[in-house]
Amino acid sequence: MNKTLLIIQREYLSRVRNKTFVITTILMPFLFALLVFGPAYLSMKDKENLNIAVIDNSGYFKNNLENTSNITFSFPIDVDTTNYAVKGYSAVLIMPKSGGNTSNNYILRSKKTLGIGSKGTIENKIDAAVENKMLQDAGIQKNQLDSIHTQSQDATLKTVEEGDNNSTRESNQLLAGGIGWGSGFLIYLTMLIYGMMVLRGVMEEKTNRIAEVIVSSVKPFQLMMGKIIGIGAVGLTQFLMWIVIIFAIMFGVHLFASPETLQQVQAMQQSGGAMGNNVEASQAAQTIYSIQHAAGTVNWPLILGCFFFYFLGGYLFYASLFAAVGSVVDDVQNSQTLTLPITMPIIFSFIIVANAVNNPDSSLAFWGSMIPFSSPMVMMARVAYGVPGTVPYWQLFLSMLLLVAGFLFTTWLAGKIYRTGILLYGKKPNWGQMMKWAFRKA
Repeated sequence: MNKTLLIIQREYLSRVRNKTFVITTILMPFLFALLVFGPAYLSMKDKENLNIAVIDNSGYFKNNLENTSNITFSFPIDVDTTNYAVKGYSAVLIMPKSGGNTSNNYILRSKKTLGIGSKGTIENKIDAAVENKMLQDAGIQKNQLDSIHTQSQDATLKTVEEGDNNSTRESNQLLAGGIGWGSGFLIYLTMLIYGMMVLRGVMEEKTNRIAEVIVSSVKPFQLMMGKIIGIGAVGLTQFLMWIVIIFAIMFGVHLFASPETLQQVQAMQQSGGAMGNNVEASQAAQTIYSIQHAAGTVNWPLILGCFFFYFLGGYLFYASLFAAVGSVVDDVQNSQTLTLPITMPIIFSFIIVANAVNNPDSSLAFWGSMIPFSSPMVMMARVAYGVPGTVPYWQLFLSMLLLVAGFLFTTWLAGKIYRTGILLYGKKPNWGQMMKWAFRKA
């Protein structure tokens, strides 16, 4: 046991003291936020701006085709398909001569192919214009229609989850989905990263013949477990530091907020979101209150506890298999074929996460959260929606029990392969041969 602890200490300290570890630990939360919010921000900033000339001889669309933030419809009289580019238009839209309600033959001509989003927006605006014109022909004026539409778009659905003893708790589906997706993504990413780290660590010791020296004083199983636990502790340290950084950022928001803003936030908390006396809260106060209120709908101790359990369980489940592969190969190229049966379930599990986020009660989400190959990611996507509301206790405990049984089995299996493979050179075994090593009698 002392020898295993020495290996764990060596693996842990050699990586934690590395400058790369410190830099990635500090920057990862910001990179993750950039990965999540960056594409959405860029898609909003980099929209395709179009100035479209509309040829509408019937006059059917002139007062009904509305502009958007990035698409402008104009109705010039001196523009046609031969000179629209010279006149400064991006495209020309030719409407049917008989009007919009008798034909759907619309033609858009441009010098370049438009993006899918722009094409869909133009189609939606044409449909809306036809609808507006038909309503006007039926006696409903456009200003009346706009007024009715504005007044009707004021529904705010507050969802409340019922618990035991008639208790209730407000739920937030958007936040739960974000937590579930984010947790699944982090576990997916770390299982691949740290699993490959275990593989490379074992493979380097084997190719450098260091393993031959180590196994003379340490059993192969102790060596494998020391590397797996040591590298897993590195990942756990990173997660703990990320949590500290995130909470520090959230606390820092209060430090930079003005006393008036904090007073408004406190007043909104006491009144359930409203300032009262027809007083409007500042945008900063509303933002801080919204974040705090949304965060208050989440059972953070349960989420964090489950996250650490499924991270460790999933890591032990897969890291032992990566260690087994690392013990039988001499270079990374040879390992690619053997790691494919390990990485494919990880990738497929992340695909199931998308289904679990949208429908945590589906059959696919349920079985995905039970099978140890996928439960670390899929169950986290379901747990975020609430326990025992969405996920009954028996499902959570059964999933945990199956995962524990799963990583005990894979650790035993990998240990049997590791014992033979770590001292094997010059051969390229396949999974069939590795299974023979695992199940042969000692």
